[in-house]
Amino acid sequence: MGGALPAASEWRKTAGFCDHVNSKEAEMKHSTLPRIKALLALIFAGRIPRKLKLPLLLGMFLTPPILCAQQSNTPSDMNPQTTQLLLQRMDQLEAKVRELQAALAQATAAIPRPAPPQAAPPSQPEPEPQPERAMSEVMDLNRTLLRIRGFSDVTLHGSNLKGDTTSFTLGQLDLFVTSDLSDRLKFLSEIVFEAGRDNAFGVDVERLLLTYSFGDFLNVGVGRFHSAIGYYNTAYHHSTWLQTTTGRPFLFLFEDQGGILPIHNVGVTASGRIPSGTLGLHYVAEVGNGRHSRSPLEEQVQNVVDENNHKAVNFAVFARPEAIRGLQAGLSIYRDILAPLNSPRIGETIFAAHAVYVGPTFEWLNEALVLRHAPQGTPRVFHTPGFYTQISKRFGSYRPYLRYQYVNASPSQPVFPDVGLRHGPSVGLRYDLSDFVALKLQYDYTARGRDQAIHALALQACFTF
Repeated sequence: MGGALPAASEWRKTAGFCDHVNSKEAEMKHSTLPRIKALLALIFAGRIPRKLKLPLLLGMFLTPPILCAQQSNTPSDMNPQTTQLLLQRMDQLEAKVRELQAALAQATAAIPRPAPPQAAPPSQPEPEPQPERAMSEVMDLNRTLLRIRGFSDVTLHGSNLKGDTTSFTLGQLDLFVTSDLSDRLKFLSEIVFEAGRDNAFGVDVERLLLTYSFGDFLNVGVGRFHSAIGYYNTAYHHSTWLQTTTGRPFLFLFEDQGGILPIHNVGVTASGRIPSGTLGLHYVAEVGNGRHSRSPLEEQVQNVVDENNHKAVNFAVFARPEAIRGLQAGLSIYRDILAPLNSPRIGETIFAAHAVYVGPTFEWLNEALVLRHAPQGTPRVFHTPGFYTQISKRFGSYRPYLRYQYVNASPSQPVFPDVGLRHGPSVGLRYDLSDFVALKLQYDYTARGRDQAIHALALQACFTF
């Protein structure tokens, strides 16, 4: 009857069933635990196929909880129908476990065993490329590697000069190239990209010098170099970034910018120290083609052909005393013979002297020179004096400066009759924006004898890279 208490025999059956369940559970725990551990290891090692992982995991996690639930939830008033259902459920679970065990065994057998590692065959040395080895024996690329330093500037300038306009101007793009060919052989060049008055860019090899060093007392170079006339020409080359001011003094302007000196020369140069103790004497001796006779239509630097057989010579001597670091004083003399077309030859002599001090924060440059031109066959001799002085003081990143310059050429001058008298001050400020960029603001006043004075203003950004 549905509401009556079960008989004693039923209680005994139920108790026996519980004992049977307990014994079955214990047996399954002891028999399946190692397999479950092995199954987990195979799953985490990635050695079970993906399609078998889900049923295996379900069987592993669902089987023990179901058994425990069946045992813990067995009521005391279990009837025969309930007992029969539990027994059927037990049989189904056992069958499921057997299926999972069979699947596990099949999956384990299907996993290929890794082949034992085979010994690698002995490596054979690769043949060395003979051309590269031969090249390395001849030339050490690490030592002859080119070193390139670049300089340039952009300037906004304007003046009251007739025909002049306020313009942005691209300065020279200067590539300073050096290379050590050996312990004694050095190569140096300056390749400059520069635009002219026609706004077209051209390329000039401003310096190209191969130097052999015999020691501190003798260094010999061949090629194109800056003439050792005075100080400025060999201290500041084609870079406004190296200079304090926006441009060079008029005396040391480049030939194609209207300068009056032979700034460049092609030939042989020798330099070195003179044994003089703490006085620090040095010398420079040069022999070269000199400059072409002044003409706006001709290249002033005689790179390939000299206009005559006579060679220009220059000799300079200067001192750098150890007692005053940064001080330099010297003299130079330059001699050449010019051969202008349809005119008598002209003897050219240039005397120059300088005394400069360049310290960490203070700068004072002083140079003076005289150009002497003596046309052959005439008693007349033309002297053109000129000088400049420049002083500056650095205050942190700011360096104010002042420069005064003077040159006086006769209108009858046979070499540069268009120069005349020029003199006046320049005042400016340089601001170093970083170690590689500087900004400059400069005002120039130039008196020109009877002609109108020139007022000019320039703002420049110069840089190195």
